[in-house]
Amino acid sequence: MSTAPRTVIGMSGGVDSSVAALRLRDTGEPLAGLFMQNWADDGSGDCRAEDDRRDAVAVSGRLGIPIHFRDFSREYWAGVFEHFLAEYAAGRTPNPDVLCNREIKFKYFLDAARELGAQYIATGHYARVEARDGRHLLLRAVDRSKDQSYFLHQLGQAQLAATKFPLGELLKRDVRQMALDAGLPTAAKKDSTGICFIGERDFREFLGRYLPARAGEMRTPDGRVIGEHAGVFYFTLGQREGLNIGGVRGFEAAPWYVVGKDVANNILYVDQGSDSPWLRSQALRSERAHWIAGAPPAARFACSAQTRYRQADETCEVVVREDGTLDVHFAQPQRAVTPGQSLVLYDGEVCLGGAVIAATDAPLEERLKARAA
Repeated sequence: MSTAPRTVIGMSGGVDSSVAALRLRDTGEPLAGLFMQNWADDGSGDCRAEDDRRDAVAVSGRLGIPIHFRDFSREYWAGVFEHFLAEYAAGRTPNPDVLCNREIKFKYFLDAARELGAQYIATGHYARVEARDGRHLLLRAVDRSKDQSYFLHQLGQAQLAATKFPLGELLKRDVRQMALDAGLPTAAKKDSTGICFIGERDFREFLGRYLPARAGEMRTPDGRVIGEHAGVFYFTLGQREGLNIGGVRGFEAAPWYVVGKDVANNILYVDQGSDSPWLRSQALRSERAHWIAGAPPAARFACSAQTRYRQADETCEVVVREDGTLDVHFAQPQRAVTPGQSLVLYDGEVCLGGAVIAATDAPLEERLKARAA
């Protein structure tokens, strides 16, 4: 008669989840693995799902733990991908990894683990959970270069109480070494990149399958037409690659960067210099915020923030409005703060929560907003 696992670990077929499983197994934890299929291959790129599945099975066999399989591709489409497409169509730049964690890994995966009789789930994320004063805190990982709390800021108390992050105290280099020492078949496997569960592929070609592109003008902020873009939603603020702007008469031979998007008129605005003043903003308004503790620390408070993954902490003041949205003012101007991306707030090592960025006071965004009014 088989015994129900106490913990189910998400086995992705990568080195991180492999070592997370190894660490839990070595504690004597009653353990099982679960491989999630979250993307139904549409033929748009090199789908690694089958390779990942084989690797997850091989690691589970090496560790002597059972593995289960679940297909969440329908839930991923409805809960993550449709929102992803809608945001791009609106000219914003979404962060699907945040939604993927909230809607799939810590919702449907958690439900599946409980159906298997487990009390806890575990993943290979670099983050930590700590119980303190009757609450569960989400803490940054010890390896700050790999910390993934930014992507986990939408989790709540119930999810954190049921979650283990076995890699939170480890350095990435030590994770690789542990995999080698244990003879795990994923020890030298390259880390996955690209869109959550969709993987690495030609992003423009992939997005074009779902959002038909329409060419339009590339202009400088003063309105001079200097080229043509293939589709305004392919680009994000601060982007340099893919503009294909050669020498332009009357301008220095310097790199060009995306500084604004007028989706209604299909115009992409560009300027020279990575620190263009058109990319700078000092304040933002967010959508309704999520608080890991269930409520904000105060109606007005100071903290640090990230508006992009792996960005250095930025000091800011936060005002929580009556509707739950945030007004955030940074101590120093910020570069390329992008609507659709996530603002994540920290008190030292503790992740407080965050929200989707709705608008900023960047000069071009303010001008376009006034023009549309």
